[in-house]
Amino acid sequence: MVKVNINRFLHTCTLIVCNLTYTIIRLIHSYIKRLVSDWYEKHRSVKIMHRSENFLIVDKPYDMYINSNNPDRKNTLQTELREMLPDLVNPRLCHEFHFVHRLDYPTSGVMCIALNKRAARAASSAFENHKVQKFYLALVHGHIHEPHIVIDKPIGADVREMTGNHKMCTNDSIFCDKPRRSYTTLVVLEHGFWKGKPATKILLAPGTGRRHQLRVHCHHIGHTVIGDYTYSEGKDIEPHRTYLHSLRLVLNCDIENMDVRTADPFDASVLSDYKATNVTKILDENIFRDIYKLME
Repeated sequence: MVKVNINRFLHTCTLIVCNLTYTIIRLIHSYIKRLVSDWYEKHRSVKIMHRSENFLIVDKPYDMYINSNNPDRKNTLQTELREMLPDLVNPRLCHEFHFVHRLDYPTSGVMCIALNKRAARAASSAFENHKVQKFYLALVHGHIHEPHIVIDKPIGADVREMTGNHKMCTNDSIFCDKPRRSYTTLVVLEHGFWKGKPATKILLAPGTGRRHQLRVHCHHIGHTVIGDYTYSEGKDIEPHRTYLHSLRLVLNCDIENMDVRTADPFDASVLSDYKATNVTKILDENIFRDIYKLME
């Protein structure tokens, strides 16, 4: 009798160990799969959208710096371009390329590089004379009920964080240093839910070019960009990225006119975590005409 009970006990223990082992293996497999997926997303190659003798326009991945003074920092657009297009490297430049404008580290999308001094001067002049239009897509927390908003709110540096991520803030903060006029036009495209929580998909057009402008303005109106760790005060840690994307760049200058647009990375058919429930505007040429009128 005792022998039978021992055998049953050993059999039960064996089953428990087997089940635990199987569960652990599944968890490890799932974790490794996610790590590989995340690694691939962060290290996927830069996509070339346009190339001429004067300009190169690329689709920058999210979580990538433009350049860096730190030689150990490898995840930069500069190093990617050096590997992809070594013939375009200019060793006389501090960062090897003429980066015409900037995108924040977490922001993906259209990025323009001038390929010679003449092109760099022409692009710089176009920016100074407001001959450049930039359009961004974002997913933000909450439902925005207005069809459009023009945000005219000065932005300056947050004196509490002058180093590191160089956080900015609006001029109603007592910590705002040297605020400058900043305005952004926002048009609502969709209402939906991100992981069951209210979310709004919006098109943004900055009228000025302040650091972190779109992220600060979205936070200012109470609809922080989903995944924005900095402006959610460190609370938004679940998303794998900041949902802000440079969708389209229209640059008219003396030597070349360009209009480059990427695909929509936040399409509900692509994102598993986001479900659109009400489409208010279709992302076609009409929406860009509407936003031009609002910016006048």
